[in-house]
Amino acid sequence: MGLHVDPKAKALIFDLDGTLSDSLPVHLATWKKIGNSIGFVFEEQLVFEMTGMPTIAFARRIIEENGLHLSPEELVRMKQEAFWEAVHLVKPVDQVVSIVKAWHGRLPMSVGTGASRKSATLQLGELGLTPYFDYIITADDVTRHKPYPETFLQCACKMGVRPEECQVFEDGILGMEAGHAAGMIVTDVRPFINYGAWALSQS
Repeated sequence: MGLHVDPKAKALIFDLDGTLSDSLPVHLATWKKIGNSIGFVFEEQLVFEMTGMPTIAFARRIIEENGLHLSPEELVRMKQEAFWEAVHLVKPVDQVVSIVKAWHGRLPMSVGTGASRKSATLQLGELGLTPYFDYIITADDVTRHKPYPETFLQCACKMGVRPEECQVFEDGILGMEAGHAAGMIVTDVRPFINYGAWALSQS
């Protein structure tokens, strides 16, 4: 059986990067580009460990592990600007987007992402998905990011649906933890989408 909406769900919440947007190759490429320019090697394992966390969390860890002499905020600025310049390269995750299009107008839907407001807006615009969502909750809107449930609880609150009646679609371990912590129905999209192609392209 493919991806489906749970019969108990009265609202749907979607992660963005890696769930709606096949943006991970672009993120990897931009991190590697920044690493080459300032002298560190970006370890791809970080993406799998930290997917769902805001960029500044990545920045702090990279600086600490590589002994870099710049602020996390400066590294975030460099990374975000490089990603925004390359946002035209992101592609939709068709299996997830098909759920969005099939249920648009039938259930309220929102995006709950660890991306910045600008990154989320640019990606959804590039993918033509902005009109499908009632609300977009980003890293700029919460104080406790995934794996804390605040992102998804805000989505539920905005949509006026109880958390236990919301279904979360996620590809990140931290995001799934956040969904469970919120008491929501959690769907791991990874078995249904093809990670192999982008993983091989980055090797």
